[in-house]
Amino acid sequence: MGMNLHIGGRVRKEGWKVLNIQPGESVDFIGDISNLDQFPDESCEMVYASHVLEHVRQADVPRTLAGIRRILAPAGQLLVSVPDWDTLCHLFINPIAAPEVKWHALRMMMGGQTDEFDFHYVGFNQMILTSFLRDAGFSDVTRVASFGLFEDTSDYAPYGFPISLNVVATR
Repeated sequence: MGMNLHIGGRVRKEGWKVLNIQPGESVDFIGDISNLDQFPDESCEMVYASHVLEHVRQADVPRTLAGIRRILAPAGQLLVSVPDWDTLCHLFINPIAAPEVKWHALRMMMGGQTDEFDFHYVGFNQMILTSFLRDAGFSDVTRVASFGLFEDTSDYAPYGFPISLNVVATR
């Protein structure tokens, strides 16, 4: 049985290994989501990536998703969460939203830019993400409200509604 890989994670959870671009106490593998060469083909049952894919340069998204698919076992699943640009754009253009709300929406779209890794290079809505996933060979692409796995940004609802697009895609 293959491992479960949490890309971008920072907290240890039983049954999961953590890959992060930055070292940390709970990080098992140092690396970048756009280069998963350190993992053998079909070595993972499940890959979880919450608010990581938007940090990949636009031109690298197809190769990155192909790399994730490569490390997934047959019928393995990718659980991916990204900022939902449809939701964030609606929030940003809301004429009654306060300036600080619009600024927060913009930072969720473009990244907080607090360090060299906190920049967003691409935005996704359900149509765009599904298209990229299907082009990479994933099937059964399904939007879900929550994964219920980790306490992270995938369930973030700062204004009473979730700002994330959560998708399960099968290899």
